[in-house]
Amino acid sequence: QVQLTSMYGRYTEELGAYAKEEAARLREAGVRRHSVTKRARSLELLENDKGRCAKCRICTVRCQKFLISCVGEDWIFLILLGLSMALLSWLVDIGIGICLQSQKWMYVKLESNVFLQYLAWVTYPVVLITFSAGFTQILSPQAIGSGIPEIKTILRGVVLKEYLTFKTFVAKVIGLTCALGSGMPLGKESPFVHIAGLGAALLCKFMSLFGGIYERSCLPYEGHANESRNIELLSVACAVGVSCVFAAPIGGLLFSIEAMSTFFTVRNYWRGFFAATVTAFMYRILAVWNRDEVTITALMPTNFRQDFPFDLQELPAFAVLGIASGLGGALFVCLNRQIVQLIRNQKTIKKFLMKKRLLYPALVTLLVSTLTFPPGFGQFMAAKLTQMESLETLLDNETWSKQGIPEEFDNNSLSQAWKHPQVNVFVTLTLFVVMKFWMSALAMTMPVPCGAFMPVFVIGAAFGRLVGEGMAACFPDGVHSDGTIYPIEPGVYAAVGAAALSGAVTHTVSTAVVVFELTGQISHILPVMIAVILANAVAQSLQPSLYDSLIMIKKLPYLPELGWGHHEKYNICVEDIMIRDVMYITLNCCYRDLHDVLLAGHLKTLSMILLGSIERVQLQALLSLQLGRSRRLKYLRDRATAEKSVVSHPSSKDGSTMGNQEVHFQVNKVKIAEWEENQLDEQVNFDNCMIDPAPIQLVERTSLHKTHTIFSLLGLDHAYVTSIGRLIGVVSLKELQKAIEGSVAVKGVNVRPPLASFRDSGASGTIMNNENKARDLHKLWNLLSSCCSSNLPLHPSLLYPSSQLAFGPYTYSALMEEGWTHPALSPTRTEEIWVLGRGEEGWVKVPLLNKGGQNKMYRICMV
Repeated sequence: QVQLTSMYGRYTEELGAYAKEEAARLREAGVRRHSVTKRARSLELLENDKGRCAKCRICTVRCQKFLISCVGEDWIFLILLGLSMALLSWLVDIGIGICLQSQKWMYVKLESNVFLQYLAWVTYPVVLITFSAGFTQILSPQAIGSGIPEIKTILRGVVLKEYLTFKTFVAKVIGLTCALGSGMPLGKESPFVHIAGLGAALLCKFMSLFGGIYERSCLPYEGHANESRNIELLSVACAVGVSCVFAAPIGGLLFSIEAMSTFFTVRNYWRGFFAATVTAFMYRILAVWNRDEVTITALMPTNFRQDFPFDLQELPAFAVLGIASGLGGALFVCLNRQIVQLIRNQKTIKKFLMKKRLLYPALVTLLVSTLTFPPGFGQFMAAKLTQMESLETLLDNETWSKQGIPEEFDNNSLSQAWKHPQVNVFVTLTLFVVMKFWMSALAMTMPVPCGAFMPVFVIGAAFGRLVGEGMAACFPDGVHSDGTIYPIEPGVYAAVGAAALSGAVTHTVSTAVVVFELTGQISHILPVMIAVILANAVAQSLQPSLYDSLIMIKKLPYLPELGWGHHEKYNICVEDIMIRDVMYITLNCCYRDLHDVLLAGHLKTLSMILLGSIERVQLQALLSLQLGRSRRLKYLRDRATAEKSVVSHPSSKDGSTMGNQEVHFQVNKVKIAEWEENQLDEQVNFDNCMIDPAPIQLVERTSLHKTHTIFSLLGLDHAYVTSIGRLIGVVSLKELQKAIEGSVAVKGVNVRPPLASFRDSGASGTIMNNENKARDLHKLWNLLSSCCSSNLPLHPSLLYPSSQLAFGPYTYSALMEEGWTHPALSPTRTEEIWVLGRGEEGWVKVPLLNKGGQNKMYRICMV
């Protein structure tokens, strides 16, 4: 038990004994709750024993329990998640294929009239994109975009409303199908990560109907007790989302770990592998069942040379390809962000697009479709091919031309689209890379469900193919080794370029594994890994990843990474960035205090000294219960019972009596207001509230580096700062984000000086660096410890005072309430009492009590 005092509070019994008693009480409550649950289940069986189908119902219940006890709920959940997402991905592919084939069918049927061909080629994608944007905007705007930035934010424990609902699921699936069916350079992988997360959340909600471990868990943002488990299942869903697009279970899991999680729970590893494997297996089984494939194979099988995959002379070319891909990835992220900022900064354009939301995607689609019209400019960039067809041709291991002239193309193959009678292969590949590069960055800004991984993957493959064709032109006879000629395979360079550029854009290395599983060959593991690592090194030093860039653009509450080689993060402490004005309530407060605190700020949680924290929603529920309709009706009924009186009239002359008559009353606004005031003055009962008895606490000298690690590891939104058990402040994700952006280089760009927004220059206008401030604080502490009288206790605010101080008058009573309880503070004492303060000539004595007994004292306050 805790006995509250004026400031600190103290325990009236030892913590060990109290913990044992509390554990025994909770154990007894758990046994009692288990018996009640067991009795309820037995009653449920008795109810099922009635009716015509009683035996069937009882058998179903027993089979369900047996299946759950033998197989386990985790396995069932993961199998259902994998099967459902694979089926959904296959259906989406069918829908996309139908839309793309319809466009090609109209284009071929109208080949006699070029103008009608152009109208069909342009109008069809404009209609699909406009429908996708409008449908998504009406049903659920949260479905717009890739969804990975939002999932990444949710995995950190941040609450994002309406991002994991059924409406968002429907809008995402239908909008994505229409957007990709339009033929625009958009991707499927990132949106399907969001769809898999939606599927996991909805499936978790469905399984909660059957009880078990999912009974109280549903969605991470609903505040249930099993929130950490839902976060783990959501991370599994991310692996499933990648696996059902590329049929790559290993690469999907590794990509989800790299792109989504700062710290990954090892016990969640097998769940991700199992679910991703089930998804990939089911996805390929459906292709075989639909007769798209003869057997289960890789999605893009290749026939690269196995006996001599590459020569050492080619390694520099692979390294240059990786470095160039890193530069290209950073440029892609920067270009996408600049386009968004350009539209946002132009107020006229922004207002116009806010009114005409469907005009922007229609104009972008019209521009891209016009430039890719096959009889027009599209003939120079293989515009007839879809993204999957382009990737299939780029991974071809046959050299298209040794001298740049495509003479060896098979007329029946898809590679014929890269042939042009007037220009060579190098021109078509260069135009394809350049045009698709800015088109993809522009198309990503449309308000439709879309991703960027697949377009970037194809662009990287085209760039690698360009380098490979160049190597084949430089070495037309191939590489000689031991008297054997090994020709250059441009398809290998295409695979390396695809992995390198996509890895540079997403800041992941797992794209190499995705390429291995996508092609079904691992013989070129060394060139792929070298290129991917170099691309990541270059891209990470220049720009954030695409997902982090989208988080910054959308201003989502996400914690940025600490850069390398910055020592400032070790010199900055949490006390430098925390908020000192903390809203708090006490255990013996009244409802009026709750009302005032709730009106004062918009904090999610309110801190309580030594006791813990309580949700703002629960305080609002307490107030609603105290002043709600049920309470008012109860008061009226009590008043009616108390004031009901029977007026007895005197007997009449004939001896009869008058009948009883009820007296009615009315409650006016004044009485209602008076009743509300009385209710607010009552003491709050916290017995039925969920109080967190152990909120995360940091001491004031915790470094910024350690604070960042704790926030990232635990997924915290805020933490309380204490000094010797006393609450002195609170630090949230917002303050930590500002501190990191101000103290370290964010992706190679120094935003502002360290802690510039937290430190004030003071009256003299001088600014001290962190080391000088820390040194002065320690000097102040040493002077206070050596100079102050041992009979005079230090005020808690003097333990670690700031280097900039202000002074204000305080009465004796105010100081007594704040903890100055020493007899030296008696008004009858006249000797001088002082502390150290900051003056023009350094640290000087500041009198707290003047000789003469004036009823005023001074204390040190933070500026």
